[in-house]
Amino acid sequence: MFSILGFTVFLAGCLAMPIKDPYSYSSAVGQGGGTPFASYGEGRITGVRVWETNNNYYYYYNNNAYISGFQLRYGNTWSPVFGNEGSEKQEMELFNDEAIVEVSGKYNPADYICYLVLTTNMGRTLSAGMPNHVSFNFYPANMGNELRILSGRFNGAGITSIGAHWGLVDMEGAGNRTLETEPPLH
Repeated sequence: MFSILGFTVFLAGCLAMPIKDPYSYSSAVGQGGGTPFASYGEGRITGVRVWETNNNYYYYYNNNAYISGFQLRYGNTWSPVFGNEGSEKQEMELFNDEAIVEVSGKYNPADYICYLVLTTNMGRTLSAGMPNHVSFNFYPANMGNELRILSGRFNGAGITSIGAHWGLVDMEGAGNRTLETEPPLH
């Protein structure tokens, strides 16, 4: 009888404990027209490429620079380019045990993501575009999480919306860790 009571109390205690979701999502910002995308790959993000297009003519409301496309590297494999390769490319290769922990920037509600800044846990940043219009700032809800996926929409000219997905990375074979191995003895 006491074992059933003990088991019931244990089970009730387990059900009462909140289970923290190891993943979080920063809702997309931007106009959102065009084709949906979501980056994908195995392991940790180890590199980033961002293309920006600088308009030298009157576009919508003012002279405008915007993010035309981006690409993430997971381990040693580059994802497809989301959007397109614009006129100027910014690239950052992440160090061992470095991860993207913040995505911020600015967007024009009428058209494109204008400015994108990716910040790592080591304080390094990659920035592209022109810092004008409406600000956004994405970061994980849980300590120790890092950027796993960028999603949003793009059209023929550039990225029209962007959101960030955060989570934990299984470090077994995550891609940017140095494996210390000794050569085999013969």
